[in-house]
Amino acid sequence: MAGPGLPRGPCRGAAELSRTRLPRRLASLEIRRIRDFLPRPLAWTVAAIFVGSALQIGFVAGLPAYDAIPYGTFQEDPGSFRRTGGDGRIQGYVLAACLGAAWLTLALGTALVLKLISHRRQLEALVAPENDLLRTIAMNRLLRTVATIAAGLAAVAGNFAARPDPAANVTSWTNPAGLVVLVVLLAMWGWAPPKLPSVQVSGNGSRQAFTQTSAAAHPATRLVVSLGAAMGFTPVAAAVLGLFVPSLYFPGAGVPGLPVLFVALMAGAVLLVAGAGELLLQRNYGTHGIPRTRPRQVVSPALLTTAIVAVVFFVAITVLTAAGEWELREAGLDGFLRPGSTPPDGSPGWVIAAVATAAVAAIASLPVVAALLRRSISTDIPGLDAALRAITVHRVVRTFAAFCTAQAGVLLMTASEAWPPLLGLPAPTWAATWQPALIAGALLAAAGVVIAVIPVKGFARTPSASVKPVPGRVP
Repeated sequence: MAGPGLPRGPCRGAAELSRTRLPRRLASLEIRRIRDFLPRPLAWTVAAIFVGSALQIGFVAGLPAYDAIPYGTFQEDPGSFRRTGGDGRIQGYVLAACLGAAWLTLALGTALVLKLISHRRQLEALVAPENDLLRTIAMNRLLRTVATIAAGLAAVAGNFAARPDPAANVTSWTNPAGLVVLVVLLAMWGWAPPKLPSVQVSGNGSRQAFTQTSAAAHPATRLVVSLGAAMGFTPVAAAVLGLFVPSLYFPGAGVPGLPVLFVALMAGAVLLVAGAGELLLQRNYGTHGIPRTRPRQVVSPALLTTAIVAVVFFVAITVLTAAGEWELREAGLDGFLRPGSTPPDGSPGWVIAAVATAAVAAIASLPVVAALLRRSISTDIPGLDAALRAITVHRVVRTFAAFCTAQAGVLLMTASEAWPPLLGLPAPTWAATWQPALIAGALLAAAGVVIAVIPVKGFARTPSASVKPVPGRVP
């Protein structure tokens, strides 16, 4: 028998189920359009990139095919050789059809994903303005990704268009579209999306704005942050000054190995700025009598692994380049090492690269020693001094890893003639620049640029006290 006031049988179960039902999702009846959340400057930039890519693909459609010519060697004088022949290419409309299909798929997919982002449900944990900002962030990331892909399609088409006819006996050529793609890649890398306002949940569950801690407002922290901007400006200034030095960016009949010296000059300048920053910290904020606090983890495992791999790459490429140049000299083909010089005077490029890298490694040790041995900063903020030391060491390791990667790429590009004999390729292919080495060198140089802009995402902790993280990203 059921007690009074309680329903019987199935009615009782339905009543209990109704009391445990989850709350219903609130529907939003507002009309949401793509243009309401689209980041306009980025959208117009991406549209221009898509149009440029389409024009490049359309231009390729009208280009003719080239017949391949067997490789050969032409001896201009007793110590100089020139390669003849080369690879052919297909009809332009065949490649344009493939690239056009990829371009069309990318454009339609981008439009569909943008529509999906604008029409998705509201997140109940966020208010309406935050939901809108979250859609803008998603669109930003999507547009940056598809812009890079569209630029890559244009680069493929540009490489096809720039390839010379083998009958013209052109030994070197440049793909201007590839340089544009690099600019687009760097621009999309730096076009950061907006950020949601940082919030934290208090004890009673209310959301409060995250206030800036005293660590970020400390003068020593502001000095370290400003040094990051100075370190970023230093290689740009060195590159601009290099425009006034003949044969600095491209090897020629001038000083051999000058490009590798230029890379070392940029890295050394950046490392000297880091060392000068540590000297300023000690002079302005260092205090006698305070024990030094060392960070528990100076460099993240990912960055340390990157640095080790970069050094291994550079050493391996240097050794293999030396072996290839030695085989050329043993075969009496010294004229292949540097066109127009018989025999090439001066030291080989790999020797100059090795000496320059050793000099940069010696310079890199200076800011590291200065960071670990300078006087401590007098502050009541636990772990701030150790965090600032870790930032400097992180920057030094990052710079050296980027330098070794870029230096390996430059060495590959400037000494590409040493690789065909080392790989056992036919002798007729030894007489000119080896394109695969150029491509691999360019990729390594681009990877070095990417490594150079890895931000400081975390701070080390001292053994004696817990370290409060400093908000924001330090460049």
